[in-house]
Amino acid sequence: MSATPQKNRVPRRVLAATAGIVTVGALVAAMPAGAQDKGHGHGHPQPRTVDVQLLSFNDLHGNLEPPAGSAGTVSEKQADGTVKSIPAGGVEYLATSLRTARKGHAYSVTAAGGDMVGASPLLSGLFHDEPTIEALNGLDLDVTAVGNHEFDEGATELARLQNGGCHPVEGCYEEGKEFEGADFPYLAANVTNERTGKPVLKPYTVWKKNGVKIGFIGVTLEGTPNIVTANGVKGLKFHDEIETVNKYAKELDRQGVKSIVALIHEGGAPASSAYNYDCDSPGAGDGISGPIVDIAKGITPKVDALVTGHTHQAYVCTVPDPSGQPRMVTSASSFGKVYTDTTLTYDRRTKDIVRTSVESANHIVSRDQAKATDMTALIARWNTLAAPIAGRPQGYISADINGRGSTAPEKPLGNLIADAQLEGLAPADKGGAVVAFMNPGGIRSDLVYTASGSEGDGVVTYGEAFTVQPFTNMMNVVDLTGAQLVAALQQQVSGSNEASPKILQISKGLTYTLDMTKSGADRVVASSILLNGEAIDPAKTYRVAMNEFLAGGGDGFAALGQGTNKLVGPSDLDLFNAYLAAHSTASAPLAPPATGRITVVQ
Repeated sequence: MSATPQKNRVPRRVLAATAGIVTVGALVAAMPAGAQDKGHGHGHPQPRTVDVQLLSFNDLHGNLEPPAGSAGTVSEKQADGTVKSIPAGGVEYLATSLRTARKGHAYSVTAAGGDMVGASPLLSGLFHDEPTIEALNGLDLDVTAVGNHEFDEGATELARLQNGGCHPVEGCYEEGKEFEGADFPYLAANVTNERTGKPVLKPYTVWKKNGVKIGFIGVTLEGTPNIVTANGVKGLKFHDEIETVNKYAKELDRQGVKSIVALIHEGGAPASSAYNYDCDSPGAGDGISGPIVDIAKGITPKVDALVTGHTHQAYVCTVPDPSGQPRMVTSASSFGKVYTDTTLTYDRRTKDIVRTSVESANHIVSRDQAKATDMTALIARWNTLAAPIAGRPQGYISADINGRGSTAPEKPLGNLIADAQLEGLAPADKGGAVVAFMNPGGIRSDLVYTASGSEGDGVVTYGEAFTVQPFTNMMNVVDLTGAQLVAALQQQVSGSNEASPKILQISKGLTYTLDMTKSGADRVVASSILLNGEAIDPAKTYRVAMNEFLAGGGDGFAALGQGTNKLVGPSDLDLFNAYLAAHSTASAPLAPPATGRITVVQ
């Protein structure tokens, strides 16, 4: 490494699944005489630099048990160029992976990039994510940023997860045991109280060991209010990520903390979905795109590394800082399937990270290693409490029905959910809906044919249905004009959704063509939009069903937020379960719905 000219040196990536992290002993050894502290006399000499291991992950979303189906796999590029799907994740394995990785490292800190909780499977979601906080305490997490999902139940509930205390409505879940809260700080530097202007939680924390100090600043994406229900962000203000990180980096610098890591719940999309893709390969179209690129380019060089999240992608990339120097930007997929191992070389004299020697690699949380017994016991304890509700059969399916695991714009499970919403809200006394829309981000998993417990293959339990739709959003039926309905479809691929389209899942009877060779709103071919075979009349009023998040204009769908004459119906989960019960039996299970409502031109 020392032979490379300084100006050309960029961090090497160690990306093979089996590779460890290369230390920078060679770099220290190659320093000019006198550059290392000799430490003459008695006692051990203190080396000038020390390697600090930074382990990180993001977007766990309360997935304590291994996620089922395609949502529980990671893509790995093989030596021959093919891509293999590997089962991964589950906190029993994540704990083992992290504990194994820490061995032999005198200095090791574990950090997370947000969305540890929220949109969680029943095992955690039923108990307002107390089981996940307990598991993270057991994993020895040192610090995390907040993500948008940390605000799903509002700032007061987030404060309870941090500080402890039993749930204000449901009380304590185990007799004689009060919830203790997180023993790691949640950082929310860019989230302030509208009234006081102060951060709702700590903006930063400083990790210290034997004189080594590393500051961590945590932020969530500025656009959080657009992707969380209005109640969740009431009374809160979300600020620019770059300005916030730069402000607190300056503050830490003034305090003598020169080594800084930013934990940012915003991310990007690498050119390959393989976790071991070489993000810095120079080919055309390689690298990473998305919001994190501009954020990384704007964050002060005082920050030495960026741990990111939100997009559920795995990447280890370098993005130049404002001074043009490469800086490591990492993300570890989601659901605890991958962790990142980064070596930060700390210079005791400058108190800063030797940026040219930062090494990073992503590793799969493989399921062929030993389970951590404390995590197995934790899962069993909460499963016992959840069992009376979780195991209740709701319906039957004949094969996997893909939702989260489908990369297509129109997902079989999306069609099923939209149909369930339309059927439940079509009767005149239930709202008189003629069409239903479902946001794709609200579908949190697949419906998997293989049994998750003792219920038998093909049985959909309450726990599995909850995992698909964990928000229990209340359903709304509103009046929209035909013009507003068309505008909503155009907003899927324009405005804030142009760069990364959000394709609504639609109920049967609605069909249209999506032409991705065009740009912006023109991608929706207006003349092709038909409802039950008839063109949409711009002046006519239509009754439209959707969850309260979409009805509030969430996900950039301003047109859906313009609805009038609102009727509030049952929860999305109740309608989903009612549909499963009405349309399937053990002898006549429900088949995956056909797709073809949206014709896609690529």
